Amino acid sequence: MKQSLTEEEHKKAREAIMIHVRKVVPKALIVAVLSGMYLFSQVFGKISPDGLSSFQIALSIKAFLGLWLGFRGVNQVFFGIQPWVFKSHIFPFVLVVIIILLSQFMFLDFTSF
Repeated sequence: MKQSLTEEEHKKAREAIMIHVRKVVPKALIVAVLSGMYLFSQVFGKISPDGLSSFQIALSIKAFLGLWLGFRGVNQVFFGIQPWVFKSHIFPFVLVVIIILLSQFMFLDFTSF
């Protein structure tokens, strides 16, 4: 948009989009966190005497990162509390990419390698 609009038009267009984003994101964030917590409780399974499986370890890491992102998002959206560290969007984006990558590898059995 910056390339085809003037600075003033860009600000107006961005704010028009952000009005709708601010309405949708809080509800989607709550649904994502709550559904993730429910799925975690259904899928984690029992811990064997040998310890956690690679699936359970990956799922635990994903749950921790997801809860951290959810906690950060709820604080920002509902309470207006800005993070003290990692203020840019790059860090949460990297965590989301890590969560996606863990989703791809969590079903592999690393004990056979």
